[in-house]
Amino acid sequence: MDKTLLEQLKQKLLEEKVLLEKDLSSFAKKDPNMKGDWDTVFPQMGEAQSGSHSSLDESADEVEEYENLTAKEFTLETRLAEVNRALERINKDGFGLCQKCGKEISKERLYANPAAEFDIECS
Repeated sequence: MDKTLLEQLKQKLLEEKVLLEKDLSSFAKKDPNMKGDWDTVFPQMGEAQSGSHSSLDESADEVEEYENLTAKEFTLETRLAEVNRALERINKDGFGLCQKCGKEISKERLYANPAAEFDIECS
């Protein structure tokens, strides 16, 4: 792979990494005990009188919001891990090769998804 293309794809991956980490940090914190793991912060929507109907509604809303955020966290964490693995492959000269069969991944596929780990046939 030519160096210009490799640098363009690396830059694209680094930019995506920044955006993913920014999005994650808006509702989650890095887990200091587990590399690459983020923990969603439970939302605090406000104070309501204990036992009131509105208190139950707010509690249900908090739980629903937390569930939505943990699903979003999983998706963003997964993509961030893919991006980080691609950056590692760039640094170790394994970038652009299918992780299953070893063939080159097409340039078109890498343009569309620089973190691609597999060629079309193996994906």
